[in-house]
Amino acid sequence: MATPAVSVIVAAYNAMPYLTRCITSVAEQSIGQDGLEIIVVDDGSTDGTARELERLARLHPGLINIFAQENSGGPSAPRNVGLDHARGRFVFFLDADDYLGPEALERMVAMAEQNGTDIVLGKMVGVGGRGAPASMFRRDQPRTDVFSSRIYWTLNPMKLFRRELLERHSLRFPTDLSIGEDQLFVGPAYLNAAGVSVLSSYDCLYWVRREDEGNITLRTGGTEPRLTFLPRVIDMILENVPPGRGRDHLAHRHLTVEVQQLLDHLVHEPRPQQEKALTRLAETIAPLWHEGLNDRLSAMARLRLHLVRHQMLDELLELLRFEEELAQSKVSTPVVVHDGRALARYPFLRDPARTIPDSCYDVTAQLGVRHLVTLAEVRGTTLHLAGHGYLHRIATENVTTELLLRERGSKTEFRLPVAYTATPGLGGDEDEGHYTYEKAGFEATVDVTNAANGSPLDDGLWDISLVIGAQGITREIRIGSKRAADISGKPATHVVQTPGGIRAATLYTTHPHGNFTLDIGERKHGVLPHLSLHDTVRWASGTAKELEFSGRCTLAAHPEGALTVTLEDAQNNRAVFSASASTGEGFVVRVPVTELPVGTWRGELRLGNWALPLPELPQNLAPAKWRRRALPWYAKPATGAVEGFALQVAKTDLVRAVTRRAKP
Repeated sequence: MATPAVSVIVAAYNAMPYLTRCITSVAEQSIGQDGLEIIVVDDGSTDGTARELERLARLHPGLINIFAQENSGGPSAPRNVGLDHARGRFVFFLDADDYLGPEALERMVAMAEQNGTDIVLGKMVGVGGRGAPASMFRRDQPRTDVFSSRIYWTLNPMKLFRRELLERHSLRFPTDLSIGEDQLFVGPAYLNAAGVSVLSSYDCLYWVRREDEGNITLRTGGTEPRLTFLPRVIDMILENVPPGRGRDHLAHRHLTVEVQQLLDHLVHEPRPQQEKALTRLAETIAPLWHEGLNDRLSAMARLRLHLVRHQMLDELLELLRFEEELAQSKVSTPVVVHDGRALARYPFLRDPARTIPDSCYDVTAQLGVRHLVTLAEVRGTTLHLAGHGYLHRIATENVTTELLLRERGSKTEFRLPVAYTATPGLGGDEDEGHYTYEKAGFEATVDVTNAANGSPLDDGLWDISLVIGAQGITREIRIGSKRAADISGKPATHVVQTPGGIRAATLYTTHPHGNFTLDIGERKHGVLPHLSLHDTVRWASGTAKELEFSGRCTLAAHPEGALTVTLEDAQNNRAVFSASASTGEGFVVRVPVTELPVGTWRGELRLGNWALPLPELPQNLAPAKWRRRALPWYAKPATGAVEGFALQVAKTDLVRAVTRRAKP
């Protein structure tokens, strides 16, 4: 019997009517039934699950293996039974409530095989109001690990596992836990995996909230189950991960997610149980929590952990009530600024009876930065910018905002002053009007001839930021992603005249974030693609003495008269003729051949140091004829072994002309 690519293990307990969609979504996978086996363990269902499984097995003969057992009280035992019977190279655990996207298994197996990884996380989508993990699914990650990504923030087992990994480490779900059993399975799998892949570009798993809210994770409550599994998870970390950044990365999840969930249940329990639970929680997290973790945690998490650590139950209950009210109000907590730090007005801030350190309230690093660009255009050698920028919840007093230019490669920086402008009423339509920012406006100019401390900017990609400052607090932010509707983000290339010569400057927005960058010197945006010449050269209408060249110039701007047709002869004599039309439209250059001395003239379309060869003159172009000082002259395409544009200007040889006429 051939080895299937994937064994899908489904633990089913009273899963009707969801079970039908679940199994069907697996049976119809694009990977094909030859690459599949479905193992369903009926954990003592009483709702018709068994009959439906028999029907589905008849519908898909040879695909579904059914095992029945007495109810075990949780998903661990049936999952273990399924794993004991699995034959696939990979296994995927699927809850009977949920279902797969049509190509989920094929895509996940391909990602594992291509990258040699042991686990694949497929993007999860919440259904029926169920929230799904999101932070680890912002982009595809072909190969990562538990310490350099956010994968540890999803510890459910609905993932693709290489079965050899599970068997090599004898990984099974603990059967003595009502919740948290998945963490003691997935956590060790992450730590021992030879790489993990994340597939975010396809919706793999649809995570369903049952109408009867019968999902096991939704109906298991109280602090006791959490205080049972959490110490074991922490022991798993302490035993397998040495102290340092890696351990702190994993600790971050448990000190926020698990602690928060446990406290949400603690508020509903009687006082004696609350006191016991808080004591046990403080003892449980003590090995993981230390001051060095503070930079990873939000101020609210720091305050919460401080109260847990010191077993300040009354204060903790007050904080939990405050958090609930805060979530309902949807208004950010006000702050007080002290010594350049922003402290949130959470309960007990600087209360002398509690002596809680300011670090538990410091939200400086969490302050939001808001900005809008209302003007961004280049005129001459100068970029003009205007808009507003402010720190959320920080009044615009003692403003110190500056414009910052940073060259992307060399990291060279220049700070330029801005003019502050009034913004009355700004912010009044946000946060229910709790905060306004009256002096958040700015106007700035960047002259490429002197922006480098009085010198011209070097060639490079100059990213544009604001260093927004108020009341001694500063934050740097790239600008442009938020801009007025009439501000284009498309590249606009300007050719400008500077003391050092003619140069290219392009204002554009980066992809995908849409922030402004100034490209000096064609690092990404060339000038020549904006210039083109039509192939046809002809005598100007109404005269046979002016050659007419035409083309297009899509530059945003260039110095007046700088776009020229420049002709040279063999003696390096030069004749220059300017284009007649503005940029963005077709241009015309007329060359009065009667002004050219004797010689063979070659030429180019020039703009400063940029040049395009002129098109070749058609050999059937009629010669131009005129008289100069009573003598006849002519101009015509040069003959002989010449390529490209070549114009011959000469006096008519009267003797030869008379001789030709005299011949019969």
